[in-house]
Amino acid sequence: MAWDEYERQLSNYNALIHRKNEKTSFYNGVYDRWKYPVLTRQHIPLFWKYDLNPETNPHFMERLGVNAVFNSGAIYLDGKYYLVARIEGNDRKSFFGVAVSDSGVDGFRFLDYPVQLPDTCPEETNVYDMRLTKHEDGYIYGVFCSESKDTTTNDLSAAVAAAGIVRTKDMVNWERLPNLRTLRSPQQRNVVLYPEFVDGKYAFYTRPMDDFIETGSGGGVGFGTCEDITNAVIDEEIITSKRVYHTITEAKNGAGATPIKTHRGYIHIAHGVRNTAAGLRYVIYAFATALDDPTRVIAEPSGFLIAPLGRERVGDVSNVVFTNGAIVNEKDEVFIYYASSDTRLHVATTTLDRLIDYVFNTPEDPHRSVLCVQQRCDLIRKNLEYMSGSRA
Repeated sequence: MAWDEYERQLSNYNALIHRKNEKTSFYNGVYDRWKYPVLTRQHIPLFWKYDLNPETNPHFMERLGVNAVFNSGAIYLDGKYYLVARIEGNDRKSFFGVAVSDSGVDGFRFLDYPVQLPDTCPEETNVYDMRLTKHEDGYIYGVFCSESKDTTTNDLSAAVAAAGIVRTKDMVNWERLPNLRTLRSPQQRNVVLYPEFVDGKYAFYTRPMDDFIETGSGGGVGFGTCEDITNAVIDEEIITSKRVYHTITEAKNGAGATPIKTHRGYIHIAHGVRNTAAGLRYVIYAFATALDDPTRVIAEPSGFLIAPLGRERVGDVSNVVFTNGAIVNEKDEVFIYYASSDTRLHVATTTLDRLIDYVFNTPEDPHRSVLCVQQRCDLIRKNLEYMSGSRA
């Protein structure tokens, strides 16, 4: 009788895959939030979790459960939206799965098999948070966190983070390259490959870290170049978007989605972290760098772009939103894929025009309360004068 449940679970899965998403009533003029997450643990195919042979699984039990589906790289290919999601099993190990949709906001379905990374790093225990870059050299690159145990201590929670690199041309077959090495930073996470050559070199946005958790001397989002991506070594990192006291990036910040090229500059959708009495709070913010100089920040709107809202605030690691993937399609529609509380994946949509307007016309943070009040009073005064003049 337990196997009667299979048909019910399959029906639930099919209903979820075919459910249409809808915009919420949320409004700020910058982007739209969508009602349903685009990927959750319920989106995992049954044949990834259950032994479907009644003889070897008479009670229809999960054999390999999935706890969460979240931080996802994103890329647009041949009119379809591809996500490479972080999938965390019940065993806490993460791996990657490729999900595809025709709309970008619903209908995501995983390919039959998860990504099978070549096992070239015997010390590697965990992998997660892949960023996807369609590079001008013709490859699609994935840069992700490669985590290993820190063998210099007896602390079982101590880890070492490096930036793993893979490349593909079909999103199915992946070639593993040696991990990125940064000579002046002991550890790396949240690394993004720049989509163009810079002076004939491969370029990366990095996040210099002294150890697995603390950035230490790492002052923000870094930038560095290497001659050969098949043996990627960066000997110097230049800090771009800097961490600043009493801001959303006070504790740490890191690159998110692959930078979006516009006529005004490259737009970056990144994450910032600050400490609170309830622990770390992760939000998403934006900034822009110059077309002719990837290290030069030319716009950085004040505050966050996306923060956890409502049910997004609750999950395995609460009060967190995080992005490592965004897409611009041929209609200049922008899809920002963001995870909430390390549990599920959402989408926010806007247009390239609106995103440019937000990044380049939103005031910057003046960094002091008295100046922030003056900034707001200037806006109020301008509006009151405008409203008074329009009535006259």
